[in-house]
Amino acid sequence: MRLWDVETSRELRKIVNHTQNIRWIVFSPDGKTLASGSWDKTIRLWDVQTGKTLRLLEGHTEPVTSVAFSPDGQILASGSGDNTVGLWDVKTGAALPPLVGHKRLVTTVAFSPDGKTLASGSGIGTICLWDMPTGKRINMITEHQSWVSTVAFSSDGFLLVSGSRDGTARAWDVHSGAPLLTLKHKDQVKCVAFSPDGKTIASGDQGKTVRLWNALSGELLRTLKGHRRELYSVAFSPDGETLASGMVIAP
Repeated sequence: MRLWDVETSRELRKIVNHTQNIRWIVFSPDGKTLASGSWDKTIRLWDVQTGKTLRLLEGHTEPVTSVAFSPDGQILASGSGDNTVGLWDVKTGAALPPLVGHKRLVTTVAFSPDGKTLASGSGIGTICLWDMPTGKRINMITEHQSWVSTVAFSSDGFLLVSGSRDGTARAWDVHSGAPLLTLKHKDQVKCVAFSPDGKTIASGDQGKTVRLWNALSGELLRTLKGHRRELYSVAFSPDGETLASGMVIAP
């Protein structure tokens, strides 16, 4: 992993410790800790200032595909090829009871803004919504026809957007699980994000394009081109004025 100064594009730190590919990284809400999930089946928590490992989280029996901090920074969720959602106490590193219910690998996880709901996507196209206080599954969404690559909540927590290998991004009502929008791409959708005001959805695909959509009507607002390879991540800046996107670079 590499940390960068955004204003100067200067590399601040290179972090090396995982023994296999890193699949997912995420900052804690306070920006002091970085979590990484790897194909080596482990999760590491890092001190952002020093680059030193704070905790090694072990327990998954297959590669870790995704990680997400709860909004208060106290819980870390992880998706894995072992079909479970792992839950971890960030302060102690203790493993909490996992969320079990997916029939294939868990591909992506995301917390709602209030931390009360967790969404997880799977390799067979299902999305589970979990009640975090109890760990019970409160809904299962089955409309996607293939692998769910990514999920993201709107800032008010009322909507969920998902991207899939079936060539669509879809928006859902979190409370009922009802489908609201189907946003069609020509290629597999690899990444999605809501703008901070919740009015725009960004989705990136295998066809090297990012599309911006009206989150209420589903109208295509803009198509952004320029990448040479498939997209793997999109993220809005906190003020919503800038969108960053990342692509795959083959070794």
